[in-house]
Amino acid sequence: MGSHWGVNFVLFMKGYICLPLSMPQEASYNSRKDPRPLEDWQNLTFKYMEKIQKRRKTWLTVGISSVQQGDRSSLLYTLVSLFRVSSKAEQKHLTVLVHLADSDLTWLRETVAHISSLFSPQILKGQLLMIHAPSDAYPTVDSVRDEAFCGEFYSKQNVDHAFLMSFATKLSDYFLLIEDNAFFAPNFVTHIHSRVNTMKSNSWVLLEFSNMGFLGKLFHSRDLPLLAHFLLLFYKEKPLDSLISHFRMLLVQESPILCKPFLFYRRVSYTTFDHKQKATALQKKNADGPNNPPGAVFTDMQVSDVHFPWEAYTLDESFFWTHNLSTGNHLTVILNHPANLSRVQVITGSIVDGRYALEKGQVELGYEPEGVPQHCTSFALLGHLLEGQMDQEIYLKGMGYHVSCVRLVVTAGQAGGLMIRHIYLWEKNHK
Repeated sequence: MGSHWGVNFVLFMKGYICLPLSMPQEASYNSRKDPRPLEDWQNLTFKYMEKIQKRRKTWLTVGISSVQQGDRSSLLYTLVSLFRVSSKAEQKHLTVLVHLADSDLTWLRETVAHISSLFSPQILKGQLLMIHAPSDAYPTVDSVRDEAFCGEFYSKQNVDHAFLMSFATKLSDYFLLIEDNAFFAPNFVTHIHSRVNTMKSNSWVLLEFSNMGFLGKLFHSRDLPLLAHFLLLFYKEKPLDSLISHFRMLLVQESPILCKPFLFYRRVSYTTFDHKQKATALQKKNADGPNNPPGAVFTDMQVSDVHFPWEAYTLDESFFWTHNLSTGNHLTVILNHPANLSRVQVITGSIVDGRYALEKGQVELGYEPEGVPQHCTSFALLGHLLEGQMDQEIYLKGMGYHVSCVRLVVTAGQAGGLMIRHIYLWEKNHK
């Protein structure tokens, strides 16, 4: 077992393809239908590696692994958000490493061209690096076919990130793992630097600046080789976020360290369309995004004439604002027709500083509607909010099937304002 993985690991380290700025700008590159021979890619890689090795080590590397998906602009939006909210002073201490982990060479060429056209200054300064691990560097994942748990998908995802982390080892002192559909709070580098300084007297393996999946996880770069090897050893066993949690415990950090305010959130909307166009575009282009089936929104919380309850259920960046909560207050989505749900996400609080989040609350699923107007006659607890948020996949068929209501309930009184930013629902087998 050990020798098997050693071979694969060496192949990977020797098989990196770095993607330089000049490559997609060549007219012959974009006009050719056939991909370049591997030898040409390797020559470019070696020349580019010489330049990278001479660069100055930075304080933080932001690592992103991306594959082809429904929303082709997701990675670009993520990079735009990253560089837009970080100051020039922060960017001097920052390296962004993107692993383009899809084997589709057409997608690879187009993505490199788009990124290069938008971020050529950052690439020329060495602040933005792009890499690609060839498919022959991957171990086989053909034996994993458990579609119910997306085994084949997370196996590849684990290997993608092992490659990303291994390459990032010597780029900086710290490594921040980000998803390719994220947006960033302003001055996130400064916030992270401040938190790391406060933790100098404490031993830690993982700091978490988001509670969503593997988004916003901060590591010491010195731990990356071990983590990469750990992912390669157990890539078939569990999803990435579960393996990271297990790795943290193996390195004797028993409890997670959640750092608030959270600095990173998943992007699930577009900013260039009106409300109705946003929802339509999201449902058509982003197969992984929420679809929020039609429904009505009711609440017994105080309602102003500025932000309305239904704004918490839209797929754009609008939100519902209220204040002075009492135990038992609720905001309830009543669906027009019962739905089979696979996931529910509730986000409260300001994206910038986490203020106005719901301090104590829970989410419930409702069934058996009756009356006019309709109301659900029975409810089941789905989960509690943590730091004002909940992102829960529904594995029990009995709980996720025939859901007619989704209810956010206040479980302790709260003075001051509350911002309910999103209630997102995912239907099973939604097209």
